[in-house]
Amino acid sequence: MNIFLFAISAALVNNVVLVQFQGICPFIGVSKNTKTAAGMGAAVIFVMTLASTVTSLIYYYVLAPLGLEYLNTIAFILVIAGLVQFVEMFLKKKMPPLYESLGVFLPLITTNCAVLGIAINNIKSEYSVGQSILNGCFSACGFAISIIILASIREKMEHNKVPESFKGAPLVLLAAGLMAMAFNGFAGLM
Repeated sequence: MNIFLFAISAALVNNVVLVQFQGICPFIGVSKNTKTAAGMGAAVIFVMTLASTVTSLIYYYVLAPLGLEYLNTIAFILVIAGLVQFVEMFLKKKMPPLYESLGVFLPLITTNCAVLGIAINNIKSEYSVGQSILNGCFSACGFAISIIILASIREKMEHNKVPESFKGAPLVLLAAGLMAMAFNGFAGLM
């Protein structure tokens, strides 16, 4: 039951995009269709889970024992950059259409503040390595859920008549804002 509550908290109640407002760039940029959004969501799940694992291990078993905690941000950025390069090489070789559709947003996972933010939150919340892995995985699942929902909304909005002043980014931001309000409703669950 504890893991269930932890999952609900990380994915819905404290959603990394819609509640903490981290990772907005790929959230808005890649949510034009559901296939691409699902691919980005899967890449973020992989990177964020591994980044949470590796950064916790590095922090607790290298930086903290040596008294180098102040280097955590630099170390975490290097870990995240390496993981993103691995994902990019894998997608380029094994899934070229997805690699092409993600375009510039795949390397942007490196600078996606959601990945770094979760890694730093894991340390600030004093999560163990296991809790950090779970928090990273479930937070990334929350990111994937959010981006896929927004992509499906955007696909439906393409076929609607919309006033000229709302076309494009204003309507996307309005939909994202309404989603954020809806996700805030999950706060009552905890």
